[in-house]
Amino acid sequence: MPVQHAPRERPVIEKRTIEVIPDAERHGTPRSQFTLWFGANMQITAIVDGALAVVFGADALWAIPALLIGNVLGGIVMAAHSAQGPHLGVPQMISSRAQFGVHGAVLPLLLVILMYLGFAATGSVLAGQAVSEMLHLDNTDAGILLFGALTAVVAVAGYRLIHIAGRIATAVGALGLGYLTVRVFTQYDVGAHVGDKGFEAATFLLAVGLGAGWQLTFGPYVADYSRYLPRDTGTRVTFWSTFTGSVVGSQWAMSLGALTAAVAGKDFLSDQVGFLGDLAGPAFLALLIYLVIVVGKLTVNCLNAYGGFMSILTTVTAFDGRSRISAGARAASIIGFIAVSMAIALAASDDFLSNFKNFVLLLLMVFTPWSAINLVDYYLISRERVDIPALYDPDGRYGRWNATALTCYVVGIAVQIPFLATKLYTGAITKRLDGADISWIIGLVVTSALYWLWARRSANPPVETIHPATGDRGDRVTAPLG
Repeated sequence: MPVQHAPRERPVIEKRTIEVIPDAERHGTPRSQFTLWFGANMQITAIVDGALAVVFGADALWAIPALLIGNVLGGIVMAAHSAQGPHLGVPQMISSRAQFGVHGAVLPLLLVILMYLGFAATGSVLAGQAVSEMLHLDNTDAGILLFGALTAVVAVAGYRLIHIAGRIATAVGALGLGYLTVRVFTQYDVGAHVGDKGFEAATFLLAVGLGAGWQLTFGPYVADYSRYLPRDTGTRVTFWSTFTGSVVGSQWAMSLGALTAAVAGKDFLSDQVGFLGDLAGPAFLALLIYLVIVVGKLTVNCLNAYGGFMSILTTVTAFDGRSRISAGARAASIIGFIAVSMAIALAASDDFLSNFKNFVLLLLMVFTPWSAINLVDYYLISRERVDIPALYDPDGRYGRWNATALTCYVVGIAVQIPFLATKLYTGAITKRLDGADISWIIGLVVTSALYWLWARRSANPPVETIHPATGDRGDRVTAPLG
């Protein structure tokens, strides 16, 4: 039977944090997931991510399909996390307590917090440059600080305003990046700059990894934005709305980045924001492109700030037993997180592109096994049945620490080391593969197989999902992931 809903309450300022979203406050349609993730991906950091494939050796002719493969593979994983949101109504990293234990989930959480800080800082550098160009500021630091203040306002307001920002970013991003794509083809002889190099496995796989890594890093917070959807929202429609928005948006931006790096070379590498402004043409069009950059970065930086404070609260409350946080503590956590990310941005290294590539590949290494464990458990072992109240109880069904999940997680990271290809370390097997990085594929396969074989023998999921409103067995969303 369909879940009966009371009239929706839709406060302007979000009041929920890590607790379950009540049915009375559920609203919206899966279409909102498309606009949020399309808008969040139509932005300059995704352009830079696509450019990296060419900067580090791939021909754009091969880089673009490789990026597409990576985006599709990573997007499947990312959207499968999103599909959990309506059914459970809890933040993504709270749900991972079902696999790792209430305390054990803190281990990947600490890495998630570092990820949010890293992306928020690198994004703030690029957005700060755009703000400085718009306002003709002599100092990029001032632009970074202004952008940080704007991020704080939207992130503190929370869910509804973030979705509005996503819809705006979808519209302006499509127009802005569409215009820049046309300008690349009209201002440069693109055909003369692509197809010069033959296929190289190492650079092709690097591009696949950059695309997959980009998508997988959304995994730890993607369900935070689908958990407000009505509980009877179908798994398939949530999956496809999220997948389509994220993959199409990121692939468009990354393809533009790959082409821009191919035709412009050092001109783009030395100043990504300034180059795109110059590419736009007349001053008023350059101003609009800077605005597009700021709007796109605002959307995704709010996601980073929102996800960062949720991860911090999830970590703290694992040990103090709280399931609710006051509005003041919520706002303070968000502002504190943004302040730290601003400090990192102000002290950022000039070697941006190289550091960013290694940052993305490192995140791919640590989040691939986490995603594997979460998805194998949810869809194959527990079969979407979760004891939601136990996610907040260290003495409940999931306990404090889950040795099976934690061991598989560590093994999943360790098996990738011989296959790594980063600036800091190149694995022994990678050298024999001429530098081709397949570490994330190894991590995904090994972790999934090991966890499935081990955990299915000890798993103890409820007969059906238990929701916290009454403690009774709730309605189960039975539509399988298609």
